[in-house]
Amino acid sequence: MKIAVYGQNFLEKNIPYLNQFIGYAYSNSIEIYIEKSFFDILSSFEEFKNLDFPIFSNYKELTKDFSLMFTFGGDGTILSAITLIRDSGIPIVGVNTGNLGFLATFNKDVFIQKIDQIFNKKFHLMPRSLLYLKTSITNINTNHNKFFNFALNEIVILRKETVSMITIDAYIDNEFLTSYWADGLIISTPTGSTGYSLSCGGPIISPDNHNFVITPISPHNLFSRPLIISDNQKIHLKIHSRVKYYSLSMDTRLTSLNKENELYIQKAPFYIYLLQEGKNTYYKTLREKLLWGIDQRN
Repeated sequence: MKIAVYGQNFLEKNIPYLNQFIGYAYSNSIEIYIEKSFFDILSSFEEFKNLDFPIFSNYKELTKDFSLMFTFGGDGTILSAITLIRDSGIPIVGVNTGNLGFLATFNKDVFIQKIDQIFNKKFHLMPRSLLYLKTSITNINTNHNKFFNFALNEIVILRKETVSMITIDAYIDNEFLTSYWADGLIISTPTGSTGYSLSCGGPIISPDNHNFVITPISPHNLFSRPLIISDNQKIHLKIHSRVKYYSLSMDTRLTSLNKENELYIQKAPFYIYLLQEGKNTYYKTLREKLLWGIDQRN
């Protein structure tokens, strides 16, 4: 078996967990490939100075013969990891060493206890849909930064370098919907419905639904409310601003676009697969992370 390991940072208190993980892999003849930046972070610790693992540094090196990718961190780590996973179909095992963890559902203690079941894929594989973005003028995926134009959580349009609102004309399947006068607009997947969209009043949608959510950010019109649409529909956005540029965010990645650049958003042609303990653990995660049921009457 061949696996990939990824992280964005690492704390000394998590060394025992990683040591047990590496020991299990060694004893079971599992090949470990570590992402280069994470390898450099680990090498700064005395316990890992003599690490001798092959490394990978870009998505082209993650071939389909990898069985799993393990991410150590939180949800942000998984969002960053999908720029490496892309359409390879490699399942992600999110080990939560961070805080909230809607996506990274394996607590580090539980992860060690159930490591044998994980490697034998005894758990449920949950497909998660993504958003795909095209622009009318600039192809943001061909510049020198190779901006990854897919999003697992959300695409966000925000005003830039101005305190004034922007206006966003929205079309659904070429039919005019409305003009949002707001600080911005969030297009969210069910996965992202517990993120930025939720904090702006959007609904929570379980990940097995086939929907997108359109959520305005601080709208000036009191009748502007979040809208749920089918993920088979295509979204077209035109942005009007007093300044030349607006900000575009895709998960953890941020760039600026000229206001003449129109956006075309639709469902991506592939899924990201997350390994989780059971099919219905999403609702358990909601209860724990959002403190539902904390009222003593429950």
